[in-house]
Amino acid sequence: MSKKFKSLGGMHDVFGEQYDYFDKVREVVSRNAKIYGFKGIETPVIEETGVFTRGVGEQTDIVEKEMYTFKTKGGEQVSLRPEGTAPIMRSFIEHSFYTKPQPVKFYYFQPFFRHERQQAGRYRQFWQFGFETIGKDSPIVDAQIIVLAHNILKELGIKDALVKVNNLGCERCRDKFKSALKKYLKSVASSLCSDCKKRMKKNPLRVLDCKECSVKEDAPQIMNFLCKKCSDDFRQVLELLDEVKVSYDLDSFLVRGLDYYNGIVYEIVSSSQEKPLALGGGGRYNKLSVLLGSEEEIPATGMAIGVERVVSLMKEKEVKLEKDKREVFIAQLGDLAKKKALKLFEDFKKTGLPVFESFGRDSLKSQLSRADRLGVNITIIIGKEEALAEKAIIRDMDSGKQEKVDLKEVVKEVKKKLKENKK
Repeated sequence: MSKKFKSLGGMHDVFGEQYDYFDKVREVVSRNAKIYGFKGIETPVIEETGVFTRGVGEQTDIVEKEMYTFKTKGGEQVSLRPEGTAPIMRSFIEHSFYTKPQPVKFYYFQPFFRHERQQAGRYRQFWQFGFETIGKDSPIVDAQIIVLAHNILKELGIKDALVKVNNLGCERCRDKFKSALKKYLKSVASSLCSDCKKRMKKNPLRVLDCKECSVKEDAPQIMNFLCKKCSDDFRQVLELLDEVKVSYDLDSFLVRGLDYYNGIVYEIVSSSQEKPLALGGGGRYNKLSVLLGSEEEIPATGMAIGVERVVSLMKEKEVKLEKDKREVFIAQLGDLAKKKALKLFEDFKKTGLPVFESFGRDSLKSQLSRADRLGVNITIIIGKEEALAEKAIIRDMDSGKQEKVDLKEVVKEVKKKLKENKK
């Protein structure tokens, strides 16, 4: 007996109802992106590993533990992309987008890969949608992306979305804060996990992101170390969120898991859960461009949201998907009738009328049953006799009345009947 193959651990197929939900998220994201002036971008699934080790940070969990990294036959060290921001900045620099009117605004809807521990709701291939605004350093740019994400989630039925915000400050602010944090962490070193003892020396802010250590509650808060510009910018973002009534909470321990962030950072959670569920987040990353080879710092901000988590919440909240508008069904019987039905189907598509079929079925009874289940207004039937005579039967599914018309008149007659029915 030949082996039956299954998808790899942590990977999952998307089909049926799940695909319909994905499609809904994709449609809402795309429509809103265009309204806000964002243009779509697709970066390669595989990048040179340095894009992530330099951009995301060598001491991050993503780089240390989660990346799928391998050598190509040509000896290049490459990785499946674990996140979207670094590749987009690489693309921005490579294709000289800095010569175009600024800011440049991108959006994406793509799969990503991380070798995470398998558990419910976490996948090793997962989907995210995101937005990046590159080339402008202004509080209103940060606020707009937060508002956009909040509006998308609200439209998808997630009305309890809450934004947790913090500010990591500029390099000068953060250096002062790091000194104070290191001093504190040394005093509680015996209570740190093994990972945080390493982080304390290389990147102490990562300790604040640890789920195991419980020392952060008494740690210094970065808000007390912000310079005037960082403090003013942060206040302006919050005032802008207040203006459009986007709910937020200050979280002085929020640092995000990636090294390229500076300034405002945020996380978006579903707040009505017993334990708030993180849906995604983002922040400002002005330094990333230099890490990826730019001679000058390019201001940028962005965010990403997990599609699987959004879909899971939509189902949990029983968000209903709009059904396709179903008005016409074409049923056929016999080889010649199939040919006629196929041509008629294309004629309907050209008019924009929603039309359905079951050309793969030979039983007229099963085709008519599907027409009933779809709830169409009109069914067109082409049997052997009708096909030879270049005719078709038009059946009104509500009244059961039917009439035989010339094939070339079918589209016109159906449009007329649908118009009458709406009256």
